[in-house]
Amino acid sequence: MKLAIYQIDAFAAKSFEGNPAAVVPLDFWLSDDVMQSIAEENNLAETAFFVPTEKGYSIRWFTPVAEVKLCGHATLASAFVIFNELNYNEAVIEFESLSGKLFVAKQNDLLVLDFPSQEPEKCEIPENIIKGLKIKESGYQVIGCFKSEDYILVFEDEKTISEIVPNHDYLQKLDLRGVAITAISKKYDFVARLFAPKLGILEDSVTGSLYTELMPYWTERLGKCRLSAKQLSARGGELICEQRGERVLISGKAVKYLEGFIEIEVKN
Repeated sequence: MKLAIYQIDAFAAKSFEGNPAAVVPLDFWLSDDVMQSIAEENNLAETAFFVPTEKGYSIRWFTPVAEVKLCGHATLASAFVIFNELNYNEAVIEFESLSGKLFVAKQNDLLVLDFPSQEPEKCEIPENIIKGLKIKESGYQVIGCFKSEDYILVFEDEKTISEIVPNHDYLQKLDLRGVAITAISKKYDFVARLFAPKLGILEDSVTGSLYTELMPYWTERLGKCRLSAKQLSARGGELICEQRGERVLISGKAVKYLEGFIEIEVKN
């Protein structure tokens, strides 16, 4: 079987920025094992697969080791392919997913994700995070710990976010997807990073879905609904986010890096 494949840099204005995702359009679903094997072979943070539905598309996302319930950058990458490579003429794409209905609109050179908000709840800091982020020995000032799809640690200052060098052996033992660290920023409203070693992602470059968790916190703390954010990974990525009730809008650009075909054997 011959399948088209694209590699898209999401939340990026040019190649080699943002977060790369593989996108594989399908006419019908392959088996879970085959899709997982393709994702493992691609060895990117996420590979997205989608199939047409009556109203739009159904979408699924796989890391190199597991399927995930929600992924922002690979949805952005998929929308880029649908709008620019598959000649989709509608203004908004509707996706069915494990996290419910997702929407992506095209606004000039931006793609706008419309995702469900995931409000975090306050919790104690797990011991594996204390050890994994070396909080005690470093003297970092933690304002609070929350949890949603990920654990979220809010720190006193932006410099701490850049300085942290995690021990992934501890973070791999967490019961949630990963751990995010965030702080208020001078240039942006806030900055963040995400570590998810249990999913084969030591540090994600730009994590669209993370901002569905961060926005409820920062919106309440800063007293405004439209915020700018920067993910402080090596590649980095800039996002504009807006809290709209139980939904979060996440805007970013994307560029095509690679287009080609993959050959696989599928048993009947």
